[in-house]
Amino acid sequence: MATVAGFMDWEFAEVMLQGYPGGRYCEDVPSHDIPQTTGPGDQDQPAGQAEDTAPRLLRIAYVAGVTPGKWIRRWEERMPDVPLQAFMSDDGAQVEVLREGSADLSFVRLPVEREGLSVIPLYEEQPVVVAPKGHEISVFEEVALADLEQESFLDVAALGGPGPALQVVATGAGLAILPMSVARHFNVKDTVARRLTGAPGTEIAVAWASDSTDEVIEEFIGIVRGRTAQSSRQPSAQPVKTKKEPKPDRRGTGAKKAPKVAQRYAPNPDKGRGKGSRKKGKR
Repeated sequence: MATVAGFMDWEFAEVMLQGYPGGRYCEDVPSHDIPQTTGPGDQDQPAGQAEDTAPRLLRIAYVAGVTPGKWIRRWEERMPDVPLQAFMSDDGAQVEVLREGSADLSFVRLPVEREGLSVIPLYEEQPVVVAPKGHEISVFEEVALADLEQESFLDVAALGGPGPALQVVATGAGLAILPMSVARHFNVKDTVARRLTGAPGTEIAVAWASDSTDEVIEEFIGIVRGRTAQSSRQPSAQPVKTKKEPKPDRRGTGAKKAPKVAQRYAPNPDKGRGKGSRKKGKR
C-alpha cells in the first residue's frame, strides 16, 4: 500500500507541475518574500526630482479686516496654472507666518518688525470707536477723540484681540478703538461703531521674505498694486526670448565671383550733362 500511495503522490505531483517549464520543482514561497517587479513608469523617483515636478502653490495670509477676494480673482484669471491658498491669521502671527514659512506673502497691519522682510504699504484704514448699544455716540455719524476724554478705553491686545474685546464692549465695560474694517468683520451684537476723528489711523501693507522673492511673488505683487496683465513690469507679460536659427547658406558651390575692381579711368566729362552741353570746337 505504501508503494501504491507513493506512486499516486508522484503522479499527482507530476500533474500539478505541468504548468512549470520542464516540470521543475517550485517551492511555496510566501508573498512577502517574492521580489516585486515594476514597470518603467512605476519606478520610485528621487526625492529632489519629485519636489521639482510638484506644482507651485502660492500661499497668502491676511489679517482680519483685509478682503483679498478681488486680488484672488484676478490671480485665478491670469495665473490659472498656479493655485492660490489664502487663510486668515491674527495680528500676533501676521509676520510669524512668513518667518516660519507657512505663507509666501502676508497682508499685515503696520507697524511690524521689518528685518528680513520686504514691505509695501497699500492703504490707510479708517478708525472707529465701538461702544455698547444705546451709548450717546450712537446719535452721531462721526465722533472726535477729544470729545471722549471722560470715557474708559479697553486694551484690545490685552483682551486677546478684537473679537474678545468687542464682547467686553457689549457688556458696557468700556469703549474700543478699531479699524472700521475690523469692526465690520466681527460685527458683535449689542455694539455700535462710529467714525473717529483725531485718532491715529492704521495702515495695511503686503509683506514677504526678502530672500524668497521669485517671479510668482512678483506677479502677485503687481496684481495687488493694480498693474494690468499687459504691464511691462509683470513677469507674465515678458516676451519669451527664442534663439534665432542661422540663415541657410545660399551661396552654392559654383565658382566665386571676382571682386569688383576700382575704376582706373578718368570719369566721363559728359556724364550728367544735358544734350549739347559740350562746347563745339577743338578739344
